[in-house]
Amino acid sequence: MGKGAAAERFFSDKETFHDIAQVASEFPGAQHYVGGNAALIGQKFAANSDLKVLLCGPVGPKLHELLDDNVFVPPESLQEVDEFHLILEYQAGEEWGQLKAPHANRFIFSLDLSNGAMNMLEVFVSSLEEFQPDLVVLSGLHMMEGQSKELQRKRLLEVVTSISDIPTGIPVHLELASMTNRELMSSIVHQVFPAVTSLGLSEQELLFLTQSASGPHSSLSSWNGVPDVGMVSDILFWILKEHGRSKSRASDLTRIHFHTLVYHILATVDGHWANQLAAVAAGARVAGTQACATETIDTSRVSLRAPQEFMTSHSEAGSRIVLNPNKPVVEWHREGISFHFTPVLVCKDPIRTVGLGDAISAEGLFYSEVHPHY
Repeated sequence: MGKGAAAERFFSDKETFHDIAQVASEFPGAQHYVGGNAALIGQKFAANSDLKVLLCGPVGPKLHELLDDNVFVPPESLQEVDEFHLILEYQAGEEWGQLKAPHANRFIFSLDLSNGAMNMLEVFVSSLEEFQPDLVVLSGLHMMEGQSKELQRKRLLEVVTSISDIPTGIPVHLELASMTNRELMSSIVHQVFPAVTSLGLSEQELLFLTQSASGPHSSLSSWNGVPDVGMVSDILFWILKEHGRSKSRASDLTRIHFHTLVYHILATVDGHWANQLAAVAAGARVAGTQACATETIDTSRVSLRAPQEFMTSHSEAGSRIVLNPNKPVVEWHREGISFHFTPVLVCKDPIRTVGLGDAISAEGLFYSEVHPHY
C-alpha cells in the first residue's frame, strides 16, 4: 500500500480465512463480484454478444448466478460452495497507520484450494473438443504458491502436458499474477512459457520474472515510480528472444501484452500477429473506462501520466522517442520483434481497480489477429 502496488497473497489459515470471508460476505454493504482472472477475462469476452465462452474453474452457486449468459460452465466445474477472494481496495492518498497510498490499488488474499491445485485443467482440456475454441486463456498458476514444493513440481508438469493436448493452431494465452516464490516463477518460465502462445502481465510480475530467471535489469529490487520504458522493453525482448519462438527453439510464445498504470506495451514476434495497434489501443481505452465505470472515456476524470519521452532500450539498440499526441501509439522494432507502446488515460478517482489487468488482456486479445500458419 505504501508503494501503491498491486499484490496478492495466499492465506494459509483455513479457519481464520473462512471467518473473515463470512463476516465480509454478510456485511450490509458487501459487494459480490465475479472473481478469478479467467472468469473476469471470460466475462469481458462475453460482453460481445457474438462470442461464446467456456469457463472451467471452481464455480459455486453465487458465481454461477453472476456470470454472463454467454458463459458456459461444464457440469464438472460446478461445486456446492463458492470460493472467495477478499479484496481490499484503497484510493490515492488514503492512510493506514504511518502509510499513505501514492495511488489507488488493491490487495487480494485468498485461500483458493481448487484453483491452487489447478483441479479443473483436465476437465477444461477434455471439454475443448466439443467446444471448438478459437482461443484458450489460462490463469491461476500463481495460486499454486499455497501448495507443497513436490505438488507444485508434479502439477506443473501436468499443466504442460494438458496444454500440449490442446489442438494445434489454437492460440493459448497465459495471464500471470502477483507471486513471491522465485523457484515456482522460474519453473513457469522454463516449462510453461514455451507451451503457450501469448502472455499478459504487469510491472510486478515482469520484474519478479526477470529476478527469478536472471534476465536483464534483474538487480533492480523494485520499480522507482513509473517503470522505465527502456528497461521494460529490454525484459520483454529478452523473454521473447530467450524463451519465445525462433528457428532453433521449439517454443510457441510469440506475444506479450504488458500493462502498468500509465502505459501498455504489446511485444510480438514478427510474422505471427497483426492488428497490434488496435489491440494495444483497445487495452488502454478499457483501462480508462472500466476504472472510472464509464461507457466512454470521460476526459474530466482521467489524466495523462505516461512519460512524454523515453529510450526504447538501455542497450545499444535503444533510440529516443518523443510522444506525439496525434499518433499516440508508438511502434519500434528490434531483431524481428515489434513493440507497440500506448499511453493510458488514467482514471483519477477509480471506482474499482480489481480485474483491470484482466480487462486489458481480454480487449487486447479480442482485437488481435493471429496468423493461422504458425
